[in-house]
Amino acid sequence: MRAVVVQQPGEAEVLTLAEVADPLPAPGEVRIRVIAAGLNGADLSQRRGHYPSPPGAPEWPGLEVSGIIDAIGDDVEPGRWREGDTVCALLPGGGYAEFVTVDAGLVLPVPEGVDPVEAAGLPEVAATVWSNVFDLGALAPGETLLVHGGSSGIGSMAIQLARALGSHAIATAGSAEKAAFCRSLGAEAAVDYRTDDFVAAVLAFTDGRGADVVLDIVGGDYIARDLRALATGGRIMSIAVRDHAPAAVDMGLLMRKRARIQGTTLRARPLAERVAVISSVRENVWPLLEAGAVRPVIDSVFPFTDAAQAHRRMESSAHLGKILLRVS
Repeated sequence: MRAVVVQQPGEAEVLTLAEVADPLPAPGEVRIRVIAAGLNGADLSQRRGHYPSPPGAPEWPGLEVSGIIDAIGDDVEPGRWREGDTVCALLPGGGYAEFVTVDAGLVLPVPEGVDPVEAAGLPEVAATVWSNVFDLGALAPGETLLVHGGSSGIGSMAIQLARALGSHAIATAGSAEKAAFCRSLGAEAAVDYRTDDFVAAVLAFTDGRGADVVLDIVGGDYIARDLRALATGGRIMSIAVRDHAPAAVDMGLLMRKRARIQGTTLRARPLAERVAVISSVRENVWPLLEAGAVRPVIDSVFPFTDAAQAHRRMESSAHLGKILLRVS
């Protein structure tokens, strides 16, 4: 089969189409003929040499796909999946390829009413947002979420889920256009972080109370500002670090606010934990997608053979929502 591989760490041009061995499903796995793959920030980090695939996963990028099951391994629960099922899946790696194998517990049906190509942009963002904001972060109806990068794939899902489940959302974004885009998705306030102070905006929106949960994809000096914008008893969920900059925390303020800062990743969790996250996503997020209360937000779809240009689009930060690769 063909896959987009990383010849050596570097810029987007190191992504190369190559012939690799067809994967065969191990016990407990299914094989998916890939229709489309979603791009994620982790793919860019992996391409640069900072985020290698975990042991046992393909060495090339890709954390989510949509496609059609074409083979089922031994020990998959009978009747759970059938050849010909149209699905999407969360992967530990290897999604930039014509075929993938994945544990059956990480597979989801394409939600009714969602285009199979667009479904490739759902598993990673839905699992990331649900597990961090609503599971670990325990955002409740009536509480306020501050989400950084609100126009990104993760940000657009976080805003929509907060709105659909009765919470308030405030977003930061890198332009007035992106801030308006966040408001169109349901953010009640959106801040252009280049020109405005998001701490002041959050405190003004909440009458000085602060945000209950912050979904932070930046790290570094944002953490200290997140803490100033946080409500008493609030939770900062740190899921990515831009530029690998260290964060300084005012421990006195953290204690006075009885707050929590929690760092998480999804890819590195044990399989059983990822399966549990996917099960919870299917139970809680998929009905909202099928009801139309939440939708995949797609910026652009590139041909599989033009993965380098798709990466450049993501690195430009001009995108609104998810970028996808169409494979077949």
